[in-house]
Amino acid sequence: MALSLEEKKAVVSEVAEVAAGAYSAVAAEYRGLTVGKMTELRVKARDTGVYLRVIKNSLARRAVEGTEFECLQDGLAGPLVLAFSREEPGAAARLVKDFARENDALIPRLIAFGGNMLDVSELDRLATMPTRDQAISMLMALMKAPVEKFVRTLNEVPGKMVRTVAAVRDQKQSA
Repeated sequence: MALSLEEKKAVVSEVAEVAAGAYSAVAAEYRGLTVGKMTELRVKARDTGVYLRVIKNSLARRAVEGTEFECLQDGLAGPLVLAFSREEPGAAARLVKDFARENDALIPRLIAFGGNMLDVSELDRLATMPTRDQAISMLMALMKAPVEKFVRTLNEVPGKMVRTVAAVRDQKQSA
């Protein structure tokens, strides 16, 4: 069933709104995926905060126009599903990578991050980006390390003195 002009405008505005606030985008070819597998992919996307949409390429070109994902326009060809990461940069890449590992029919074709088109081989690198919580914990560990080392060093001076006095005491007691 064909979409009316108003429905097409609504789809374009919805995808454009999501693209304007997204961190990264992945377009994957879904030819050969069953309806059950596609539903499973949608459920996983919803759980991970990824906006997933099958949209006509002409409408997708209009939707990403004026966003940082405008670089995807030239590569939009064939049956593609668009995945936009809304909560963290690596979420869409992680979703597509994990699902493609289990299903050979899902093939990543386009990746956009930070206004740049990335090579498909960069999918792993984008997928392994830390989440916000992981990045914060890594930063805190880096900030905390010098202070901990300083405190251990300061604590070592009286500890060494106590061990020295104990060794002298033990030596005098044995003599």
